[in-house]
This record gives sequence, structure tokens and C-alpha cells, in this order.
Amino acid sequence: MNDAECSDRTLKKEKNRRMRDIRDIRRFFLSSFLLLSLVYIFFTYVIGLIVVPNNDMHPRIDQGDLLVFYRLPEKIMEHEVVVFRKNETIYIGRVIACPDDVCEVTDEEQVRINGNRILESDIFFDTPIYEGFISYPLTLGKEEYFLLGDRREGAEDSRYFGPVQRDEIMGTVITLIRRNQL
Repeated sequence: MNDAECSDRTLKKEKNRRMRDIRDIRRFFLSSFLLLSLVYIFFTYVIGLIVVPNNDMHPRIDQGDLLVFYRLPEKIMEHEVVVFRKNETIYIGRVIACPDDVCEVTDEEQVRINGNRILESDIFFDTPIYEGFISYPLTLGKEEYFLLGDRREGAEDSRYFGPVQRDEIMGTVITLIRRNQL
């Protein structure tokens, strides 16, 4: 083998190596683009993240905690914690009454659903009526939910702005990540 043949082989090997490197770089960028697209779609349409804006859900959920919520719930059940938007503001609340229920907040600061007093072992506050906002008993429509904050005194919830429509509910909370006092 002469020097010319050896030089041609070396050039071919170098050219093949460069082509492999270019293919690997293209594959890397294509894979990265696909992965980022899937992550974007996942966090835009399936899972949501939100920083809790206030202490309406204290002591379970505190201001500054990070909530992870599921955007596609088929059914929303009583006692679930949901993220919802009302009057261009995002709130967190617990579902107290579902569509077609009759709910009432009594003068004794108790919550009644369909005539029955609900007992909430995890709620440490009385539930006062907010005068001048909602008239009780309140019958919910087909797509309406009655939501309350866990910190019942002073929370902005359905006692303040009325029932929440199904399309105002952004999703149900899956878990939270404590961010305060780190």
C-alpha cells in the first residue's frame, strides 16, 4: 500500500467520523426537541403547577406552597381540593357541595348539605355567614360547586362570590410541595 492509498483511507475514515458526529448531533437536537415538546404539552394540558397565593387553606396548605394539580378530572367529588379561577383571580378551595345539592351556612356557623350537618374532622374553624353576599339555602345548578377555604373565617370562597362553575375549576390537587420555612 502506498502513501496515496493510505492518505485516501485516512480521509475516508475522517469523513465518515464527521458524518457520524453530525448525525449524532442532529439526533441529540431532535430528541431534545421532542422531549421538551412532550414536557410542554404535559404541563400545559395535563398537569398544572401553582404557588398558593394566600392562607385560605391554612393549616393544611400554606401561602407559598407549590401545588401540583390534575387538569383533566372526569368527576369532581366532595372534599377534594381544587384550583379554580373566579373573577380573573386564582383560588384554592375544598369542594363542600356538588351539582344539585342544597347547601346552607347556618347562624350557628355550621354547614348543612341537603339538610344534613357535615362534620369535618380536619377543619378547625367555625364557618360564619358572610352577610350581604349569598342567600341560604342555596340550590346548586347542574355545573355548579360550593367551595370553601379550610380557614373558614376570612377566606374568599363560595360564601363571598357564590357557586363556582365547572368550567372555572382548573383541576384537582394531586400533591403539594412545601416551600415555606425552608
